[in-house]
Amino acid sequence: MPDPVDRLDIQVLVDNVTDSLSRTPPFVTREWNRLRQVGMKRLAGGSLCCANHGLSLVLTLHRGGRSRSFLFDGGPDPQAVERNGPRLGVDFGAIEAAMLSHGHWDHAGGIPAALAMIRAANGGRPVPLYLHPGMFRERGSRQPDGGVFPMDRVPDPVAWHAMGAAPVVTTQPLSLFDGTLFMSGEIPRRTPYERGLPGQVARATESDPWESDELLMDERFCAVHVRGRGLVVFSACSHAGIVNVLHAAREAFPDIPLFVAIGGFHLSGENEDVIPETVADLARFDLPLLIPAHCTGWRAVNALERAFGERVVPAAVGKLFTLEA
Repeated sequence: MPDPVDRLDIQVLVDNVTDSLSRTPPFVTREWNRLRQVGMKRLAGGSLCCANHGLSLVLTLHRGGRSRSFLFDGGPDPQAVERNGPRLGVDFGAIEAAMLSHGHWDHAGGIPAALAMIRAANGGRPVPLYLHPGMFRERGSRQPDGGVFPMDRVPDPVAWHAMGAAPVVTTQPLSLFDGTLFMSGEIPRRTPYERGLPGQVARATESDPWESDELLMDERFCAVHVRGRGLVVFSACSHAGIVNVLHAAREAFPDIPLFVAIGGFHLSGENEDVIPETVADLARFDLPLLIPAHCTGWRAVNALERAFGERVVPAAVGKLFTLEA
């Protein structure tokens, strides 16, 4: 069971959208206000963060007067991390470890830049980077004409080591930061409608045939227990299905109530037709807070807001969520 923290700060480093005008509850600091807190003197385009297709979160766990920071994914490319991080005042030297939630470019592409910035600030120490062994194959999407549109590959552990990481490659669940941060193993697939990423294929080498890879069994979630509130579940893309993710989290920690689900719920594109089933099943968890991001899609965000009202607070680049006991 994760040991509870007194406060959890979630800094959105990279997300698909920018939104500094919509009203937010008191525990959310919008991008422009966050930028002013860390030194922005004049509102101008060059002062702001950039949105990009991907997700990266900096988690800071506070407990008993000590803080620990963790990078959850890195977004799609170096430029987003290099632009947004300094503007948001991210203390890269405080980041002690990182995780790649699954093997897709829009979560992996910014990690090399983040590693360089972390090591430049921490005296050159290697950064533990948690990886799944199934994420290193080449992936692509099957096209209507039968061809395959390939994706950029995730670097292998040797390449990550050369970039300053200390790769930890495992399928097993792990506990970090004195038991306050939980990282899941593979997510069981239970619901009949959450079918992964339709049309995805993969191959080990260019001489191998493409094989179906729709389930993305390398995907994992992480979780933090906020004292007196419950479990905050981070699911970067929810290719396993956000309902399957929450079932796994509840089964792992049946004595801790679920408090927040945050991340990409991947209810866009071909998965838009499972929005009704997903919303209906999410209602059974009775979550106090849903923070959709990245690949959730506007139709799903609208459906979630209609169903759950003020409990839905969409993410955006630069937002800071502060969850306290």
